[in-house]
Amino acid sequence: MGRVCLQAGLWASQAVRFWLARRAAAREPDGAGATALAVWNILGDLFASLSIALDKPFVIGDFIVVGDIAGTVEHVGVKTTRIRSLSGEQVVMANGDLLASRIRNFKRLQERRIAFRFGVRYDTAPDLLETIPALVREVVAGIDNPRFDQAHLKAFAASSLDFEVVHFVTTADYARFMDVQQAIDLALLRGFAARGLCPTAMPGISRTRCAASSRTTAPAGR
Repeated sequence: MGRVCLQAGLWASQAVRFWLARRAAAREPDGAGATALAVWNILGDLFASLSIALDKPFVIGDFIVVGDIAGTVEHVGVKTTRIRSLSGEQVVMANGDLLASRIRNFKRLQERRIAFRFGVRYDTAPDLLETIPALVREVVAGIDNPRFDQAHLKAFAASSLDFEVVHFVTTADYARFMDVQQAIDLALLRGFAARGLCPTAMPGISRTRCAASSRTTAPAGR
């Protein structure tokens, strides 16, 4: 019941704010409309702070993204919320503006869906291309936390045959996600080297040697 009343109060606040804005725009001689609008702006932030307290779209310590602002919630006050951004500065946002925006709460993330691509040369043997999805599946299955979803030849790009890989990292920890992705990338590079596969734009590897390897290391009997 309390939440219903609070929501009704928020709607009423917005309606009155709109009405007072129209009055202020009419340039009333005594300035009463502008004064009342300022008061209702404060009340709107108060209602918003109560909504944050009751609905808890985020709490102190949550990592949130609002528009182009990303950071950790440090304080939720009556009028404003303070966010420590990734670059270090503290961002202060009015509670009304905050709730009027789309909030992404990464602290409550249960798993991450990760999609990434890599390309191989056009002159890679088709039989060797066919082994790549199984290689990716084997790599992902051998690492803790990720759950393999799919790996396919996705597109004929301008200078490469592009594969897309999708997996899920079953943790909200961003550092752990980066560790997992790094482990996958390194394991794939080792697998490519063992099979003579050359991802496009791989530094330090002769294009001639890559082409020769990819044509001669396809599984026998195919």
